[in-house]
Amino acid sequence: MATVFLLALLFGSLAITAVVVAPLRRNSPRTWLATLAAVPVLTLGAYLLLGTPAALEPAARAPLATGADTAVDPAEFAAAVAELRAELERNPQQPEGWVLLARSLSVQGDAAGARDAYAKALELVPDEPALMVELAQARAQADPRHLFDDEGLALLEQALVMQPANQRARWFLGVAQRQRGLNAEAVATWEALLPAVDAATAGSLRTQIAEARVAAGLPPAPAEPDAGSAGAPPSAAATPATSPLASSGTRDAAAPGLRVRIRLAPGLAERLDGQGTVFVMARAPDGPPMPVAAERHPVSALPLDIVLDDSDSPMPTQPLSRLDVAVVSARISARGTVERSADDIESAAVRVSLPTDATVELVLGAE
Repeated sequence: MATVFLLALLFGSLAITAVVVAPLRRNSPRTWLATLAAVPVLTLGAYLLLGTPAALEPAARAPLATGADTAVDPAEFAAAVAELRAELERNPQQPEGWVLLARSLSVQGDAAGARDAYAKALELVPDEPALMVELAQARAQADPRHLFDDEGLALLEQALVMQPANQRARWFLGVAQRQRGLNAEAVATWEALLPAVDAATAGSLRTQIAEARVAAGLPPAPAEPDAGSAGAPPSAAATPATSPLASSGTRDAAAPGLRVRIRLAPGLAERLDGQGTVFVMARAPDGPPMPVAAERHPVSALPLDIVLDDSDSPMPTQPLSRLDVAVVSARISARGTVERSADDIESAAVRVSLPTDATVELVLGAE
């Protein structure tokens, strides 16, 4: 109930803000979107600080659970998404609502639904590069082979024309070029990104460039010191080579965020035989149960190293980067659905201070 109410509060403030700042939409779309992102989260934060969230719960008098013991309730999450869908059916002219729906559907594993929701948002704000990148990535994630199609490639190219400093667009454009065998073009695209990223990201990016150079038959690049932090690194979630997304390159292995390593307890791999779906989630320890970042992977990909970041957030106004502390956990669903069941296998939750360069270790099925 608390999650549904909080999401309703968030969405309601989004709708009201959209009406108030409507005059900005034509003349300054970026300011309009920034206001839509800022005001609702301040509203939600004010309620959590000054209101009485506990009154929403039937067990309000019960002792509060610790952060590590509070689990995301898939039923509440699904109910919140249903409420959001119903509101958008009543009033579809709300791009911020479609973005929120897209991220929520992505958490639920509905890649096609997320793609379609981003497309709706872009129809309403057709000149927004950030939405172009989101839609291009969503189209790749919805593709059975996780490939950027022609429309996705066009969206990335258009985003870079409008916003040449968009790092995510440049990263994904290089990925799309590599998928098409345009290795020399990918080298040029990624080398243009190097001066804008921090040292750690530049080191990993050079590895990708080196592989593209070999594939293109180009000589190795001269050794250079890592680039300084001339700008924020790409915000796409990172998935290294063990991930099914990484094999097609739809995620940035160099991206910053919360590094998580997930593995199975000894003997569990044989019992599962690669069947099931792994949900990895990070959430606020003392906030609502909805995750601030979540990814979904097949059990067959384990052991798995990923990076959770803001692009994994189901709520754009509550990204992982805003947290000082996060609780991270993983769960295997034999049915492959976000709904929790009695035969799920879970890891112990780990509380971590942010930001951190450390890797969070999650072991599924450990006694």
